[in-house]
Amino acid sequence: MNIFQSLLCTIYFMLKLKIIIFLLLSVISFAKVVDIDEKTSYSELLSSSKIYIDETRSLSINEVFKKEFKENEQKLLGYGYSPNFDVWIEFSIRNNSDETVEKIIEYENPLATNIFFYSPDDDYKGKHDGLFFVSDDRKTINPTFRIKLNSNETKIYYIKASSYITTLILKLNLWSIDAFFAKEIRHQFILALFFGSMTILGLYNLFIYFFTKDISYFYYVLYIFGIIFHHFIYIGMANVYLIDHEMIPYLVEFAAVIVAFPIFALGIFTKSFLGIARYPKLNFVLNIFLILIPLSLLVFISTDMFNKFRNIFSIILIVYLIYLTIYTAIKKNRQSYFILFGWVIIASAGILMYLSSAGVFNIYLYYPYVVETSFVIEAIIFSIALADRIKQLQKEKEDVNLQLISQQNSEKQRLEEKVKEKTSDLKKALDEKGLLLKELNHRVKNNMQTIVSLIRLQADEIEDEKINEVFLTIQNRINAMGHLHEMLYKQDNITHIDAREYFSILIDELKESYENNIGIFFDIKANLKMEEAIYCGLILNELVTNSFKYAFPDNEGTIYVSLEEEKGKFKFCIEDDGIGYVKDTPSNSLGLILVDTLARKQLKGEIFTNTKDGVKVMIVWK
Repeated sequence: MNIFQSLLCTIYFMLKLKIIIFLLLSVISFAKVVDIDEKTSYSELLSSSKIYIDETRSLSINEVFKKEFKENEQKLLGYGYSPNFDVWIEFSIRNNSDETVEKIIEYENPLATNIFFYSPDDDYKGKHDGLFFVSDDRKTINPTFRIKLNSNETKIYYIKASSYITTLILKLNLWSIDAFFAKEIRHQFILALFFGSMTILGLYNLFIYFFTKDISYFYYVLYIFGIIFHHFIYIGMANVYLIDHEMIPYLVEFAAVIVAFPIFALGIFTKSFLGIARYPKLNFVLNIFLILIPLSLLVFISTDMFNKFRNIFSIILIVYLIYLTIYTAIKKNRQSYFILFGWVIIASAGILMYLSSAGVFNIYLYYPYVVETSFVIEAIIFSIALADRIKQLQKEKEDVNLQLISQQNSEKQRLEEKVKEKTSDLKKALDEKGLLLKELNHRVKNNMQTIVSLIRLQADEIEDEKINEVFLTIQNRINAMGHLHEMLYKQDNITHIDAREYFSILIDELKESYENNIGIFFDIKANLKMEEAIYCGLILNELVTNSFKYAFPDNEGTIYVSLEEEKGKFKFCIEDDGIGYVKDTPSNSLGLILVDTLARKQLKGEIFTNTKDGVKVMIVWK
């Protein structure tokens, strides 16, 4: 056992010696060493590094030690979409002070898929970070690695970087701990302001949509929130604050959707806002793009074969939208000027982003928030365009209203003259019609009076009391209708009848016919239409006649007549305090049959009869 332990110690010592010798040789051969001390708050590392491209993607750290690295002088390197190789970065840091220093190395790209940091502190075992490997305790947007150097110590570090999803961008920064967290807090605060501004603009336009129901606002809200979600992922804040780390690989599968959604929303917004439907050919091409983008997303989600082409339709659509905006601006579409200005801002930012990712010109060194600023300016400009749209629509509405008012005034004058003319004609016609109706009622009343007179003459020649009683009943029924026509002849209003006056005339006529001392009391609280008055007059005639004939053997008693209207219903009640009757006895009489028919068939009502302590008949109809 001791021999085995001795052998392991020997092997371990030889490996350590090999690493130390390698480091010494590397320090001697490495010309660009980054010198730091305890006062160093920031230093850029990439321009003092060496680069090696591993196209096999299989080299281990021990194999990389033997490779020849190329010196780099660029502060930022962009390799575009590069899923087929790894980039190794070698750099040396020397502590020139007499004190131990601790620093932070920041890899300034949150979307790099894999970042491996190799340090001599852990015998180059490597620390893994990157888009798919965000640790639970990491609260920084970019991957960071802590280093520690003793006084006058030099160490060589390696970083292996690869990106499967987005463009591979290399940028390394060395920070003091205090400076880094101060920068990180400032950075996240500025990003929070950006997202807050965009959210406010989105909600502002959403509320306008609810008030105006203009679908253009809804499409623009989709675009803004699509941009917010995309950028939240693009800058790495989603990895730290929004999305569970285990969900990131699944989210990456829909990266094409996240990129394409705001562009698609922008396409339908442009179509609606600029009224592209007015230009059939251009609208047809735009519709083709709006169909192709969702179809292409299905392909990109289902396979990785075409990943490098996943943004091609979105880019072409953006170019086409710019063309449409220029075209409509030429056609004097006022809103197109705002949109075109917004496109210039976004296009400029896009070009600068591309130049930066390609390593041609790094705008982020001079203005790190160019993208966020561009998005906010573009959103504000588009919001102003939408507000101007409301203003223009309001102005057009006011112009139309003025024209409408002018036309209404002209039409009003014309109609007033026409109405005066028609009113005069109608008044003459109504006067003539009124006279004719009065004359008609007068003639009907006279005819009925003639009929009554003939019946009386005939009755005078007949001695049979029963036949005379029949003639008297007929006379009263005809008189009931005749008195109504007489009232209509005397009054100007021929649609309604004063029910109290009409009922009083009928009762007086009946009392003269039967010569009794029966008291009559009225409680009339409503008037009747002409048709209803006829039926009610006949009903009153029949029921009062029956009371006179059968209810009071001693010719003494009281009859109560009431009429009221309540909640759209009429209640007509005739009640006497006579001897009453058994319901079955007179049920076949013509008078009661006539009353029942008039109540149910003509008035469309219900009839209620109570024969205890006299007779009470109530008729209710709408």
